[in-house]
Order: sequence, then C-alpha cells, then structure tokens
Amino acid sequence: MQPPPPSLSFSLARARAHTRPENKRGCCSPAMSKERKKRMVAENQIQEYLTMAEVLEELKRMKAIGLPIIAINLVGYLKGMVSVVFMGRLGRLELAGGALAVGFTNITGYSVLAGLAMGMEPICSQAFGSRNLPLAARTLRRTILMLLAASVPIAMLWINLQAVMLALHQDPDVARVAARYCRFALPDLAANSLLHPVRIYLRSKGMPRPLMWCLSLAFALHVPLTAVLSSALGVAGVAIATFITNFDTIIFLLAYVTYAGIPDDPIYAPLPPLPTSAPSKPTAEWASLLRLALPSCLGVCLEWWWYELMTMASGYLSKPHVTLATSAIVIQTTSLMYTLPVTLSASVSARVGNELGAGRPRRARAAAAAAMGLAVFGSCLALLWTILGREAWGRVFTEDVEVLELTKTVLPVIGLCELANCPQTTGCGVLRGSARPAVGAVINLYSFYLVGAPVAIVLAFGLDWGFVGLCLGLLAAQVVCAISVTSVAFHTDWDSEASKALHLVGTGEVLLEGPKDMAQEESGILTQVFC
Repeated sequence: MQPPPPSLSFSLARARAHTRPENKRGCCSPAMSKERKKRMVAENQIQEYLTMAEVLEELKRMKAIGLPIIAINLVGYLKGMVSVVFMGRLGRLELAGGALAVGFTNITGYSVLAGLAMGMEPICSQAFGSRNLPLAARTLRRTILMLLAASVPIAMLWINLQAVMLALHQDPDVARVAARYCRFALPDLAANSLLHPVRIYLRSKGMPRPLMWCLSLAFALHVPLTAVLSSALGVAGVAIATFITNFDTIIFLLAYVTYAGIPDDPIYAPLPPLPTSAPSKPTAEWASLLRLALPSCLGVCLEWWWYELMTMASGYLSKPHVTLATSAIVIQTTSLMYTLPVTLSASVSARVGNELGAGRPRRARAAAAAAMGLAVFGSCLALLWTILGREAWGRVFTEDVEVLELTKTVLPVIGLCELANCPQTTGCGVLRGSARPAVGAVINLYSFYLVGAPVAIVLAFGLDWGFVGLCLGLLAAQVVCAISVTSVAFHTDWDSEASKALHLVGTGEVLLEGPKDMAQEESGILTQVFC
C-alpha cells in the first residue's frame, strides 16, 4: 500500500502525537524506568478508546441525518401497504396476481436497481468528505446511466412475465393478472433509475431532508390517486399510481432544487481547502463505480431473494394457505422493523465515508461505534415488541385462528432474527462507507445460502417443523451474518481505510470559495440531471 499523501500523513502523525507523551531521551532509552514505560503503554491504550464526548457528538450528527431517512423509509413502507390494501379490495384473484407481480418485480428489478445504485455511495460520501464535488457529480450521472441500461433487460423480462409464470406451472388466471401489473409498472424502472441515485447523492451530502418533504408530498397524493385509478383500471391502476407517485417525487425535487436551491452545509463545518489533483480518466472512474456496484448489487439481491424463497417454500408445507398467509404477515413485519436498521446503515455509511474522505479516521471510527450501539439498542426494542405484541399485531392482518396461532408462535423467533439483523445491517453500512461491499456480499452468500438455507430445509422438511423451521433457518443465517460483519467492522484499520479513500476519490479538483458557491454548483448539477 502506498503511503498517504503529505496532508493526510501530517494529520495522522499529529493525531498520534497527542496519544503519546514526550520523551526527550527516546522511548528506548535504558534510563527510562519500567514504571514510566508501563504508564506510557497505559496512556496509549486509553487514547485508543473513543471518549464519551466523541460518541455523543457523533450521535448528534447521525440524528440529523437519520431522522429524515427513517421518515423516508416509513413513507416507502406505507406506500407499499397502500398498494396491497387496494389490490385486496379488488378481489382475491387481483390480490393473488398483484402479490405475485410484486414479488417478481422485487426479485428481478427493484433489488437489482437498488443494489447497483449503492455502488455510488462510498464514492459520493468520500468525495464530499474530500470536497471533490466534480467526482460526486460525475458518479451521479454515471449511476443513472448504469441503472437505465440495466432496466432494459429487466423490462424485457417483465414483458414476458406471463410466459415465465406459465412455464413455472402457476395458475393461468393469476399469471395473467400479474403480467398486466408488470406491463403497466414498466415506467417505474425509469423513475427508480433516477430516484435511487439522487437519494444516495443527497444522503451522502448529509442532506436527506429535501427528499423527505418531496416524498411525503407525493405520498399524500398517492392515496387518492391509487383509489381512483384502481377503481377504474383494476390492478393496472395500482401500478400506474405507483410510478406516477415516483415521478411526482422527482418533479417536486426538481422544483425544490430550482427555486430553493441546496442550503449551506447544515451538518458539517466547511472543510479547509485541499490541494487540487489531476482529473481521473473516465475509464478508471467507470471501473471504480462498477467494482463497487456489482458486489453491492449481489449483496442486496442475495438477502432480498432469500426472503422471497422463504415465501415460496411456505407454499410446499402442509396447510399452505396458513403458512403462506403467515409468511405474508412475517414479511410485512420484517419490512416494518427493517426501517430502523436500514436507516442506521444509510446514516453510518454517509458518515464513515465523509470522514474517511476528509482524512479523519478517528471520527469515522466514532461514527461506526455510535451506529453499532444504536443498532443493539434498537434490536432489543424490536425483540421486546415482537414478544409483547405478537397477538395484537397478527389481528391487524387477519382473524383466521390458525394463522393467528402460527403468527403468535413465530413472531418471537423473528424478534430474535432482528436482534442479529439490526447490527449486521448497520455493519454493512460501515463496510459500504469504507468501500468494501464485496466483503458484505461474501458474508451474505455463505450466511444465507450455506448456513441459513440448509438449516431451514432440514428443520422445515426433514424434521417436519414447518414454517417455524424456516424462521429458525433465517435466525441461523442472521446470527452468522451478524457475527461476521461486526467482527470485520471491529477489526477495521481506520488509518488504512482513510488512505484508501484518498486514492479512491483524491482531493477537490475545483477549489470552492465557500459553502454558497458549493450549494449553487450542486443545485446546477441536480437540475442538469433532471433536465
């Protein structure tokens, strides 16, 4: 590994200088007493630990990012719930076909786009930390182009959904309804290809609040729009309302950026000017983006697909109508609980990336520590909720006695899963912020498919534990994943990661005069993207 440039070397050396007492006679001097050596070692060890003030300061910064993000995630969850509710009002066939289409689009489309978009997260967050705004802007544009290109084969697959479902021996009527939903959902691929990168761009800047307001306004229009279109067009109306809402969000965000602009840094003090560097070659920047995007996509898809496979496996158990209904409740439960860990993951990814890009590895470490502490606390609350509210929560969805009984049995297991899922998801955010998504992808692969899947199959089908066995397989996967991710995050060499960040994003190619100039340039960037 190449040594860090002078600016970073100086800052690291200065930080280390504060962690050791001065010794004019040399640390290896024979005259130094053993007691003094022990005292120096003890002082160095104390400095290795973060102070409470550092952690509290980081919690304040994460709160400023995290609260808007959790609102965004909750709005997204509610939007999906609204679609399911209106499909259910259309009838049993429409609900079955719509549910099949939603599962298919999640597996083949939305998970792929979301995963690919995450490849820009470490580049943008570290670029903002180093004030390399041009690199962040280029990465935004390239990610949008990449997602639009990926949408083409996805669209071809969606168009042929009915043939695929019939080949898999699905009910012809259900397949027909699902195919109709997918055809009308095609424009949503373009909407998500714009929304995902812009969301990550603003989050990496530490400014998710504009998107929160725009998304909330679009959701307020989504409910009456879905009601009108679903009553007139059926399942197709639900799909149309979904992509119209996403395009509404883009329009509102464009209007906000055009007329209000992006405000001055609300969270971070302006960084001191850094030396300019020569622009990277486009091929090198594309290679860096793809190198991060592909493993990010794989990691996201591996986890998303496991839940869908779990739902499919439920249909092969005894009393499939009970297990499938319970599986639907479990998926909705995990989706709701997932809003907290995904918020922590997004927040810590932005914070770690910003601080590594700025050459402040100790602050990046503080961000990781604060987020992991919040993750443990949040997972304990989730476990408590699934234990105490297991009966009342099931009745929100159904009054079927068998479904309620099975739901009451498995919800504590799902709570235990969340006890591991929250730290592991947050830890994956640490890995993304430090540009190590491939590590997370490998961990997801062996945790879910080499550990979780065999355990689930043996318990559910071999030992005839049914749906409880599938949930225990999920628990095994989450525990292995949590142990692996937290271990990697704990043993991170933060000085080394800061040096790698400088090689990834360099320093600002355009020296900005101040926060106002930076805000004006960012407003122009987003306007150009949408126009």
